[in-house]
Amino acid sequence: MLGRKEGAVVENRIGKSYMARKALFAKGLREGRLTVQEIEEALPAGTLTAAERWLLYYSLRAAQVEIIDEVTGQVDHGFMSEPPAAPAEH
Repeated sequence: MLGRKEGAVVENRIGKSYMARKALFAKGLREGRLTVQEIEEALPAGTLTAAERWLLYYSLRAAQVEIIDEVTGQVDHGFMSEPPAAPAEH
């Protein structure tokens, strides 16, 4: 069992991570896009496990938030090898 001080440290880490993810989602939904750099700045390495980071990116994409690399300008489509095709006009 964690002592009082250790428990507060773990709770603080989880709380900060949760608040950062919540803020990222809100911004992404509002603006329709986030940059990889914004995500990495808000949640630096070691903040999330690999599975949690994968789920974050997956969830953002599922919410139709574009994830863009500021350096290259490329949109991260994740598991999709090509961007979705535009609907055909009739």
